Amino acid sequence: MTTLVEKAPPRRMPRMPWAVAVVVAAVLGAELALGWRSLADAVAHLRTPHLGWLAAALLAETAAMQAYARMQRHLLRSAGVRVSMLRHMALAYAAHSLSVTLPGGPAFSTALNYRQMRRFGASPAVASWCIALSGILSAAALAVITAFSAVTTNGAPDWHTFAALAVATLLATIGVRRLARHPESLTTVTRPVLILVNRLRRRPADHGQDRILGFFDQLRAARLTPGHGAGAVTFALLNWLLDAACLWFCCIAVGGGTISAGQLLLAFCAGMAAGTITIVPGGLGIIDGALILGLIAGGIGTEIAIAVVVLYRLITLGFIIGIGWLSYLAIRPSR
Repeated sequence: MTTLVEKAPPRRMPRMPWAVAVVVAAVLGAELALGWRSLADAVAHLRTPHLGWLAAALLAETAAMQAYARMQRHLLRSAGVRVSMLRHMALAYAAHSLSVTLPGGPAFSTALNYRQMRRFGASPAVASWCIALSGILSAAALAVITAFSAVTTNGAPDWHTFAALAVATLLATIGVRRLARHPESLTTVTRPVLILVNRLRRRPADHGQDRILGFFDQLRAARLTPGHGAGAVTFALLNWLLDAACLWFCCIAVGGGTISAGQLLLAFCAGMAAGTITIVPGGLGIIDGALILGLIAGGIGTEIAIAVVVLYRLITLGFIIGIGWLSYLAIRPSR
């Protein structure tokens, strides 16, 4: 006698309850209804920007990208690596587009920088040193501009803060130059780590030490001279200042030029700082919100602030990234 066993029907994935969908739709609808007037006014301002100031914004943003490329060029030249400015520009645009548009973009950007610098003729140690120092200089430059805008916006500058910042910058510069001249001093730090790693891998204590010493020998070529160091620092600052100038020109183009330079710099730095803690490509929503709030705090109306940020993001996320992807296709090695 055969017993028939009925199979249970396959389970379906649980769907979002209709009540949650209704609530989300209601919230979005309410936000759209409440902000419709400001959004409509922002679009009206965006339709009639001053073409002269719009052109100035485009020039400022392209100059900011050129400043970053020149910063890396100074660092590589200090190690004896010389390539044309055009190749540096193409790399800067391509790496920026990868960093901004892809999830986990900084990792792809770092890999592209490393591969291209190796093609430029840099050794593995010099390429790694240049990428690391570029990031340090860029972050330090943004911190300096943020501190400057913070202490000057509220009236009289805090000279104690400036003095502390100057001392910290001087110590960091001395430390970088010392490591560049005497990279073997890092062995006191790397040797205990190497021994621990080899112990975990059950290898001899000095396994891999020859590779580390070879890496340090390559790093001797990266001697940051005072001239190249000053040039790199200058262009790191110009990179951020020209980017902020693009935002300022966008303000003037749509009628929001009443904001002071200190307040605009503070809003700009807040937006850029907010963009460093988001995993959303391009910092969409995060940078925009911080910039709008900062501009409103500086005295610009809501609808004009929205128009300014939309125009600024069209330039930085549309025009610049478009050039960056074209640059990536041009420098990508053929297989």
